[in-house]
Amino acid sequence: AVFVLAMVAGSAHAQAPANSPAQAVLFENVRVFDGKSERLTPPVNVLVVGNTIQSIGALPITAPAGAEVTRIVGNGRTLMPGLIDNHVHVVMTASTQAEMVDPQATFTSIEAKGAEEAKQMLLRGFTTVRDLGGPSFGIKKAIDSGQAVGPRIYPSGAMISQTSGHGDSRLPTERSRRFFGKPSIGEELGFNFIADGRDEVLTATRENLRFGAAQIKVMAGGGAATDYDPLDVTQYTLDELKAAVEAADDWNTYVTVHAYTVKSVRRSIDAGVKVIEHGQLLDEDTIKLLAQKGVFLSLQALDPAPPTAPANVREKKDEVIRGTDNAFKWAKQHKVKLLWGTDFLFLPSQNKNQARDMLKLKQWFTPPQALKLVTYDNAQVFALSGPRNPYPGKLGVVEQGALADLLLVDGDPLANLDLIADQRNLVVIMKDGKIYKNTLK
Repeated sequence: AVFVLAMVAGSAHAQAPANSPAQAVLFENVRVFDGKSERLTPPVNVLVVGNTIQSIGALPITAPAGAEVTRIVGNGRTLMPGLIDNHVHVVMTASTQAEMVDPQATFTSIEAKGAEEAKQMLLRGFTTVRDLGGPSFGIKKAIDSGQAVGPRIYPSGAMISQTSGHGDSRLPTERSRRFFGKPSIGEELGFNFIADGRDEVLTATRENLRFGAAQIKVMAGGGAATDYDPLDVTQYTLDELKAAVEAADDWNTYVTVHAYTVKSVRRSIDAGVKVIEHGQLLDEDTIKLLAQKGVFLSLQALDPAPPTAPANVREKKDEVIRGTDNAFKWAKQHKVKLLWGTDFLFLPSQNKNQARDMLKLKQWFTPPQALKLVTYDNAQVFALSGPRNPYPGKLGVVEQGALADLLLVDGDPLANLDLIADQRNLVVIMKDGKIYKNTLK
């Protein structure tokens, strides 16, 4: 079934009637980080009309006749693109694993927690996220229609995994659907498809596309946060991976894969996969191959597993963390198309650190480089979704004609990246031309 979130009616952000006057916002006396430059502009004015940046200039800017104009006096603060997190799980980051398998839990209760987490993501400055696994279609629909508050969501739907793969989330008591005929809790809730063989992979991919997936997420190798699949294993045969790629390509979009190791990544490249998630255990030659083939690498600087995690999970996570430094250094050195994300999962108390997680990037990037990565660079992957892109238009930049996803920052984040980690410094948050936070009123 298609799940549509039942949210509180009468949102302040409901769409205006067709005959209402144009809405405009004028940012006065701001210095702009455009998403790409290493320097802020001199003081300028920026006019947003509807959901688009209409003009940027030092001279006085006139709004369209009859427009209702909101003026925001910047006093030299920094106007920059909204942040982009390219690896989130909106629903699965809002609950613990125990909460999701609790017999008292319902899809509605789990989804409601995800909706609240989506709102908090926006208030942390993340105006766009790529959801790489889980039932976020209903939350996205509610946000897009103005019934809920949150970032733009590029949904993948259920993660596609082989039996015994990283997305095989069955409890020890749950037996194979194929042999015993009963879907697991994870499959019932829309977190994953356990699909084996070309035919099942095709069907799982097409199911996600039917619900509105912007891209397809496939598990191509072992995982760090799971108990049953070792890091070194390669998952899915070449033919199975090709089946997902072919089905996605027929819908003019792409496959991204969870993969850490050389073997799993090289097999994925051979299958035509366009994006690799993780890759911290790659060697330098394979990272060079990513650059040569134009394949994106979506990297994270992960935290250690909590002390309560099983010993083998803690060991696997530590191994991934040890490989992170080389992965970032080689990706930067060989000019790989690099993306950044957090990949928080099953630990709701961690979510408040989403923006602070960017500060780890200071090990490898200057503040301007880090901000470019989490804005302009992160936005480049959306073009791979082609007509499945739910938000066509320029994201990750402040320029004329771009979509108006903007942050007004109290201070200069190009000089001090730490400013972004504290949402109190985000004095204005705008998404799609609408103001969701304004402490300057």
